[in-house]
Amino acid sequence: MKFDESYSVVLAKWPVPVEPTDVSTPFGTTRVNVCGPASAPPLMLLHGGGSTSTVWFANVGNLVEHHRIFAVDQINDAGLSVASGPRPVRSRHDLMAWLDALLTGLGLETVRLGGHSYGGWLALNYALDFPDRVSHLALLDPTLCFAGMRLSYRLHAVPLFLPGPRASRLRAFLRWETGDAALDPDWLELACLSADLPRTPIVMPALPAPQRLRALEVPTLVLVAEKSRSHDPARVVANARTLLPNAIVEMLPGATHHTIPTVGAADINLALARFLE
Repeated sequence: MKFDESYSVVLAKWPVPVEPTDVSTPFGTTRVNVCGPASAPPLMLLHGGGSTSTVWFANVGNLVEHHRIFAVDQINDAGLSVASGPRPVRSRHDLMAWLDALLTGLGLETVRLGGHSYGGWLALNYALDFPDRVSHLALLDPTLCFAGMRLSYRLHAVPLFLPGPRASRLRAFLRWETGDAALDPDWLELACLSADLPRTPIVMPALPAPQRLRALEVPTLVLVAEKSRSHDPARVVANARTLLPNAIVEMLPGATHHTIPTVGAADINLALARFLE
């Protein structure tokens, strides 16, 4: 299958040995790409929509210096996870139950948890529901966590949800959002193949209640893309600082929503290292 071949090509970009692992949950089998010293603190990474866990190729080389990495293919998204369990993923509650079962299946009592975009929304919501299982929380330009999405972004994304081939539409969308940034061609090919895979209904994210955010005590890092078109970066920064007064909130200069985490990875890796270590 061309998707599987493309997935392997991008995974081969990881500069460290990878241990692909399949974990059974009530919602199906989850693929987790694992690397790093077995004795190091666990760091779980949740990718943005359609990106697959392979997208962390520019980050894992730095992160494995002090972590055991668990990069997850989300159960309701493109990748090598298979949603075939007795329980379909239909709600936020289901996603939280899936992620909790995944940690248990991996034998992880607590983790450092990071996520980009939709993965950031998942990570934040899991920390809100299960704060005792998250020691550190890192959110990379998370969507619908601290502010709504821009109407222009939603309108540009509409063609991605219409019937028919989506690969060329995704390329055009990414050119628009990133300002025609030089995205890795192998990852871009995989993302385009992902766009044309059969889709399961997405669980639509919603902003967490402000009072829940104010009560969050998990140490948190929020990295906001300076030129993100998915939301208003200044508003995300302001709201995150207001709602999470003890969090570290930083702007990533020159970054857009979809250049993260591959373009400008050095800045991201440095910020993560400072926070996690």
